[in-house]
Amino acid sequence: MSDDRNDRIRERAYQIWEREGRMHGDPERHWHQAEAEIDREAALPLTADDALPETGKIASTDVLEVEALAVRTGISGDEAQALLDRLGSDRAAVEQAARSLKSKRRRNPDEGQAK
Repeated sequence: MSDDRNDRIRERAYQIWEREGRMHGDPERHWHQAEAEIDREAALPLTADDALPETGKIASTDVLEVEALAVRTGISGDEAQALLDRLGSDRAAVEQAARSLKSKRRRNPDEGQAK
């Protein structure tokens, strides 16, 4: 693993740990989540549509927020994006809705699947 990639993963894992309330006990999960996020970012094609109109910069934090929510709660990326679009920045409401969605899907595994 290159030193640069390793440093980015270490920094991202630390950010994840901070974002989740600095609770100890799960550094491997933070590392693996950070590694997956860094790898996904490297693989994402950047187009003009990805840029924010005001600044022309890529809104990568939105992608990371969606991915982090999906990983934390076990829902799909599309479901995470829909919740964030609907509920905005109220983290408690988003987390509760995501966990509720996962629980509902667990009770009704066929719901939402094409027939």
